[in-house]
Amino acid sequence: MSGIKTKIRRLIYKLRHDYLNLENVFLIAAIVLCLTLTYQSIMAMTRNWELSEKLGTEKRQLELLSIQVEKEQLENDYYKSDEYQELLARKFLDKQLAGEKMVVLPDNTEKAKNKHIAKNEEASERTYSNFEKWMMYLFPNY
Repeated sequence: MSGIKTKIRRLIYKLRHDYLNLENVFLIAAIVLCLTLTYQSIMAMTRNWELSEKLGTEKRQLELLSIQVEKEQLENDYYKSDEYQELLARKFLDKQLAGEKMVVLPDNTEKAKNKHIAKNEEASERTYSNFEKWMMYLFPNY
């Protein structure tokens, strides 16, 4: 029994004097501090990136909404115009100016209706690679 106590005392002595000296305690504290600072920096960069992406999305939505509002205002101005009123009178009331003759055209074919759809599909939003996103994030004028 005293052999085990002696071994435990030797182990405690060795831990105190060889491993838990002042230099090693400071070294461990410095390592823990560096790891904590590194982790916090990475978390802050991640949060900033997410907020930057969210801000960009919100700006695009705001721009889209402002374009839609402007479009609606232009449509309202068009509906108030004399040209539109004249078109409505011609279409629904079969009115025409003096000396004009009405010409009724057949409906468009499917080919004519789908002519411009293919062009609109080609004009899609550009996607950026991960490297380009990082460059735009780190250097906004990139």
